[in-house]
Amino acid sequence: MSPSGGPAPEAEHDAMWTAFEARFVFKPSTSMYPGIVEPSDSVTWHLAAVSGREDPMVDEIQAVIERALLACARPGEPLYWLDWNHQGYRFDPHRVARPGGPRWPGLAYPDGDYYLYLTSDLRLGTFGHPWEDSLCVFGSDLLAEVEDELTELLGTALRRGGRNIGNIWTF
Repeated sequence: MSPSGGPAPEAEHDAMWTAFEARFVFKPSTSMYPGIVEPSDSVTWHLAAVSGREDPMVDEIQAVIERALLACARPGEPLYWLDWNHQGYRFDPHRVARPGGPRWPGLAYPDGDYYLYLTSDLRLGTFGHPWEDSLCVFGSDLLAEVEDELTELLGTALRRGGRNIGNIWTF
């Protein structure tokens, strides 16, 4: 793996998507939400506070997610960034996080497509839904790292453990 990682080989990329789709019952839709069965150790925030990719808040969200993934990734454990129907990436977060090092692939903010960060065992990650305009973070360790900061940035969560909290209707 190069310092930043690189495009995941097609078979590996497809295997990650297949595993994700099976475990989370991924059902892409522009009108049916949520797009996955959100695990019990998940929190989903609405991204209405973000006005688009150029909003500085996108970089703030990304910084929170990157710090948390770096804190939770085991030494030598690769992470994956997946972009629905596009090339995905495998990378070592401990290498891309170095000062002056390469940038992380992708974004957590779903800029027009489903974007995911995942560990290979799917124990933790993020799922950005472009049409619901939401970001789901799952895995208890990852949540412990991000929940307070993302709530401060994005406001009260939309769902916890896949259940509506009551502040926003989901259809």
